Amino acid sequence: MSDPRHDDKTTGPEGPEAPLHRRGIKSYVLRAGRMTQAQTRGLEEVWPRLGLTLAEGRQDLDALFGRRAPRVLEIGFGMGASLVEQAERHPDTDFIGIEVHAPGVGKLLDEADKRGLTNLRVYREDALAVLEQCLPEASLDTLQLFFPDPWPKKKHHKRRIVQYAFVELVRSRLTLGGTLHMATDWQAYAEWMAEVMQEAPGFANTADPETAPYVPRPEFRPLTKFEARGERLGHGVWDLIFRRDD
Repeated sequence: MSDPRHDDKTTGPEGPEAPLHRRGIKSYVLRAGRMTQAQTRGLEEVWPRLGLTLAEGRQDLDALFGRRAPRVLEIGFGMGASLVEQAERHPDTDFIGIEVHAPGVGKLLDEADKRGLTNLRVYREDALAVLEQCLPEASLDTLQLFFPDPWPKKKHHKRRIVQYAFVELVRSRLTLGGTLHMATDWQAYAEWMAEVMQEAPGFANTADPETAPYVPRPEFRPLTKFEARGERLGHGVWDLIFRRDD
């Protein structure tokens, strides 16, 4: 039996003129889940120090972190293991994570507190709203989008976060020379991402011509348990890294 990851027939992303937001359409679905004691502790005790909200409006990131440093934003960090590892490994870089699911946010906050991390902040909000309303233009050095929901059914492709309007918004928030790093384990979504990026203005692919449009998994991207399991099952993973050059 063929792997359904390779059988998805896409209709192609929406054109550049499509609106960023469509009423009632989200790139995620909120799922209920049990909260562990540690996750609850993270939300109740650590959130007041490390949590951010849309209501706070546009952020002064230098003031927020108390310094000027490279800035990395990760959209959809899941349970947060990869983001916490990066923040701990790179204390001279500031990290902002966005995740809508409470257990993941609580887990990340609990771990960040236990490890004494001060270079990490978290939003539990819609990522598009955070980009539009809270992050200044040219304020990010890297935006990470690892294993977003592939929405494999054709009728759900409009829910995929990677669309031309999203990429243009990302470009406005990246510094000149900043990078958009995406990874997925769905080949059809990887092809979709590549199509969008190849048409998007102001970006250059960092891939070697022999592997383009993809790059080998960079060592700086932690290998998640989910990804390691996929590798054991023979599933592929595709990384794309594009640099803002205009």
